[in-house]
Amino acid sequence: MKNYTITVNGNVYDVTVEETGAGAAPAPAAPKAAPKAAPKAAPKAAAGAAGSIEVKAGAAGKVFKLDTTVGQAVKKGDAVLTIEAMKMEIPVVAPEDGTVASINVAVGDAIESGAVLATLK
Repeated sequence: MKNYTITVNGNVYDVTVEETGAGAAPAPAAPKAAPKAAPKAAPKAAAGAAGSIEVKAGAAGKVFKLDTTVGQAVKKGDAVLTIEAMKMEIPVVAPEDGTVASINVAVGDAIESGAVLATLK
C-alpha cells in the first residue's frame, strides 16, 4: 500500500492506494477519503492596518503576481495584483483611488471568487 496526499479544488485529501499483481483478485473498495482542512494564508498586514476599501477577486484562480506593495498609491483601474484562471492572466484592479493598506494573499495562493485579496485606504 502507498499513501498519497492529493489536493483537488483547494481541498486536501489523504488517500491510500493498494497495488494488485497480475491475476490477483481485485482488492475490496477502500473507504472514501475525508477532506482535511487546507492551510490558510496568513494576512500580510496587521488587522489594524487594513483599509476600508476592499479589493475582491472577480474569479476563482491562483495568485499569479503582486503588482503593488503595501503603502503604494493607486488610481481607480490600476492593477493591484494578477490572478491566473483557466490559463489566463486576469488583473484585479483598484475599485477607486487610494493607498494599498494590506495585501492578504501571496503568489501561488488559491483563491475563490469574491475573496478579499487586498484593502485600500
